[in-house]
Amino acid sequence: MPATPVSAAPSVSSASVANRTLDPDHVEALHRLVLQSLDDDQAVDTISIPLAGKSSIADYMVIASGRSTRQVASMAAKIAEKIKAETGRSARIEGLPTADWVLIDGGDVIVHLFRPEVRTFYNLERMWSFGDAPAVPADTATPSAASTPGNA
Repeated sequence: MPATPVSAAPSVSSASVANRTLDPDHVEALHRLVLQSLDDDQAVDTISIPLAGKSSIADYMVIASGRSTRQVASMAAKIAEKIKAETGRSARIEGLPTADWVLIDGGDVIVHLFRPEVRTFYNLERMWSFGDAPAVPADTATPSAASTPGNA
């Protein structure tokens, strides 16, 4: 049987589009909730990329780093709990077991949490910023392919 290629990146499903709301006040409240949670948990280099009008997957993409896999996993769990409490919907989470790169799909807000060296390697800011976001500091090492979600 031929091997099936495995994507290194967590994916946002079509369910994400179904979990979106048309209420701009709800979107902004969810965005603020995510940013406040990351600030409370001392996330590093948090940026928010507005996607409204540029992509149908979400209105915002938030990218942040944690100093360790433990911090990344903790931040992800707390954000998911807060989204559930605020919206009544469970956020989808991918990459939590290894916590090198965790994706939280909150419907209107997509959150990527990284260890710094994994973030530098994938450089999502460059791919999604549309020229609006700052570059990530490049002072970290390149991770091995085995440390990415989907390859565990």
